[in-house]
Amino acid sequence: MLLAFVPVAAVLTITPGPATALVVRSAAAGGRGHALRTTCGNSLGVLAWAVLAALGVAAVVATSVEAFTVLKLVGALVLVVLGVNALRRRGAGGEERARPLPPGGALRTGLLTSVSNPKLAVFFVALFPQFVPDGAPVLPAALSIAAMIVVFDLIWYSVLAYLVTRAKRAFVEGPWMARFERLTGCVLIGLGARLALARH
Repeated sequence: MLLAFVPVAAVLTITPGPATALVVRSAAAGGRGHALRTTCGNSLGVLAWAVLAALGVAAVVATSVEAFTVLKLVGALVLVVLGVNALRRRGAGGEERARPLPPGGALRTGLLTSVSNPKLAVFFVALFPQFVPDGAPVLPAALSIAAMIVVFDLIWYSVLAYLVTRAKRAFVEGPWMARFERLTGCVLIGLGARLALARH
């Protein structure tokens, strides 16, 4: 059953979303190290949702309109704040240059964005049970599926970060870096607005 989840995990990973925008932004502003920390934070959030799914908490979030709405608004607020900060962030002395988050900040940002994403709760409730063999313990199955997503994320986002850092050296250094920063800020704000307006 877990092997059947491989194509699903691949599609989930490569589908653009908040994690993709954050990894691209981290890679452009701080390099592959920052992108990796952002990815690790996102992966910790995926593992957390897997545990919450096994404990039944994810089902409460996914099926309760009130809980889903609260988490949705929190997630939207997180994305909008990240986007606004990206628009406002400059280098020392007000230079037109993107300033990367501190290493711990990249990890926390990835984790916070992942944990506050109600779509992960819906995923673990709607799709996860279909890949758990009858009678199998739920927690090991949830962690196995989450681990598969994490592996795909690490591979895909590492490739993405490599491509972004290569493009950065060719096209984004100097004033273009600040423009790219503003672009990713707008993308994050747009994702936050879309999440806030999404229906249960």
